[in-house]
Amino acid sequence: MDIKFEVIKKISEASFRYHSIKNLSNLESVSPPSVFIGSRLRYPFVNVGIVSPIEGDKDAWIYDAPKTWANNNFSISNVLGLRNNLVNSRFLTRVKGNLKDKKFLGLAKEIAISSKPVDVEIELKRGLSLGLKKDKILTGFGVRAPLKKARITGNVSVEKKLDRLINDDVKANEGLVELYKNRFDGYSLSKILSVGVLGLKKNRKIVPTRWSITATDDTLGKQLIKEIKDFKIISDYELFFGEFLGNQYLILLFPRIWSFELFEIYLPKSSWNPSDVIKASTDYENYYGRKTYAEATAGGYYATRLPILEYLKSIKRQASVFVIRLETPSYWAGLGVWVVRESVRKALNKGSMKFDSRDELIESAKKISNLKYNFNPEQIIQRSKLINQIKSERSLNEWLN
Repeated sequence: MDIKFEVIKKISEASFRYHSIKNLSNLESVSPPSVFIGSRLRYPFVNVGIVSPIEGDKDAWIYDAPKTWANNNFSISNVLGLRNNLVNSRFLTRVKGNLKDKKFLGLAKEIAISSKPVDVEIELKRGLSLGLKKDKILTGFGVRAPLKKARITGNVSVEKKLDRLINDDVKANEGLVELYKNRFDGYSLSKILSVGVLGLKKNRKIVPTRWSITATDDTLGKQLIKEIKDFKIISDYELFFGEFLGNQYLILLFPRIWSFELFEIYLPKSSWNPSDVIKASTDYENYYGRKTYAEATAGGYYATRLPILEYLKSIKRQASVFVIRLETPSYWAGLGVWVVRESVRKALNKGSMKFDSRDELIESAKKISNLKYNFNPEQIIQRSKLINQIKSERSLNEWLN
């Protein structure tokens, strides 16, 4: 089956319904599975939403499948078309839950932990809110509506490993790492974390989706950092580059102990920069890691770092890593931090160019950026903490050689 063709057909067939849903009150649908925990209310209050297509769909999983979107090179319009045809049927509660919300919370948790799409019947209150909201971390959806009634009408499939952890008294970060080692990907893990089924039972609470996404990326990243620090340093200077949905990446690997630096460049008229001047943000960590949240690049920092660490683990090596992200006007609608994660994976999967020296690597990165992306990274490289440190400090290998 040509997934992309089927999705485009699905979007065109459903689009007429999106524009005539003001009177929508009942849904017989299938959750991908997907649950959304909103964070815009005053903490500890949150909105918990069951996310499902406007119409029932046996292929509901495609509405929340970033890896598939990336692997099949979906366009921004393809993704927006899918997300526009979703309904977030939500209810208000506290992060620790309320007794009166127990039934809805239990239902939301069942959906979030399911390994397969879940059949649901939903009754909405009046007051639908249309339109995708722009967000750097979250992937939007088209309709928000208050939930009146809901029930699951099919079976919920839960993996045995997850079922065991839900019933155990294990710290949330330890649970995430154990599930990750058992082939749960970051996308499913962030959903599981968000509905408060992991962690010491006395501490369990609902986590807003935007927080759970970054917490998952950070937790898995820290675990991988521990592991790669036991590996040998890479032998060559390596350069990866690639682009996806208007996001262009240069990834430079230096044969030194682990450190990481990200520069995000927002070109004029791109999704997050409507102005006429280039804007930039940067964050950095040395071998000993960060003690504070990466405020400047936010969730993009942890989403960029994770696939690079996965790559280093796969080759059983460590390195110092310098990354430039160019957000171009072609990225005209923010789709969430999954775009960052999958863009980096695409660049890494293309393979690297290898060089014998630091200067060769840096000069080649400049040439490729100028020729392929029409951007001169000279000032960025001059400002880099990581590169300046490499230039000023000789590594043990360099002393030995």
